[in-house]
Amino acid sequence: MNSPATVEDQIWRALGDQRRRQMLDQLAEAPLTTGDLVQKFKPLCRTAVMKHLDVLVAAKLVVVRWEGRVRWNHFNPIPIERICTRWIDGRRRRMSSALRRLKGIIEISVDDLEITNRKG
Repeated sequence: MNSPATVEDQIWRALGDQRRRQMLDQLAEAPLTTGDLVQKFKPLCRTAVMKHLDVLVAAKLVVVRWEGRVRWNHFNPIPIERICTRWIDGRRRRMSSALRRLKGIIEISVDDLEITNRKG
């Protein structure tokens, strides 16, 4: 049975597409109107750009602000920060710990080899 997609699932889905990542890169530099994004991502049509933006908005990676009839798209880095904290930072700490242990094992093994070579 499929459960509804969580916000985290939506973030991963949004980040899984190269065009959406490129759009986020553009929006990280400065907010852009939808028309500006359409111009930057030719040959995509406006409908395709809007579909990508809809995925980014659903994942809360883009926040929309309206000024009259103009839609401004703003990058929201907070969901990515949360994913980094949850997925990357925790694994980085475990990886560092594992590498320190491995270093210790290798150093002990090298010391044993040197002692064996001196005896031999």
